Amino acid sequence: MTDEVKKCLQDILDSVNSINEYIGSPRLFANYEKNKFLRRAVEREIEIIGEAVNRISKLDNSVIIANARQIIATRNRIAHAYDAVNNAIIWGIVINHLPYLKIEIENLLI
Repeated sequence: MTDEVKKCLQDILDSVNSINEYIGSPRLFANYEKNKFLRRAVEREIEIIGEAVNRISKLDNSVIIANARQIIATRNRIAHAYDAVNNAIIWGIVINHLPYLKIEIENLLI
């Protein structure tokens, strides 16, 4: 694995950790939904994750990230169709999918 791929993996992990920090505790959708700054910060970190996954897929196709296509598609939606971003869907990604992505990336970085 090249240093560039490792950097992208680290960027993903940093963004996941940042999202977790931003969301804090308790993890309540109502808090997320009513805080525009929080929503925008989380969306930006998801954009970074998607861009890093996209770069990895172009640099080294032997590095497999589950749901890579969906991650990239989510990044594209946030970046290019910002008016179609659904807060509940983003929240579902944060709560249901990022914990697994974090484990996956940590394992790739070992």
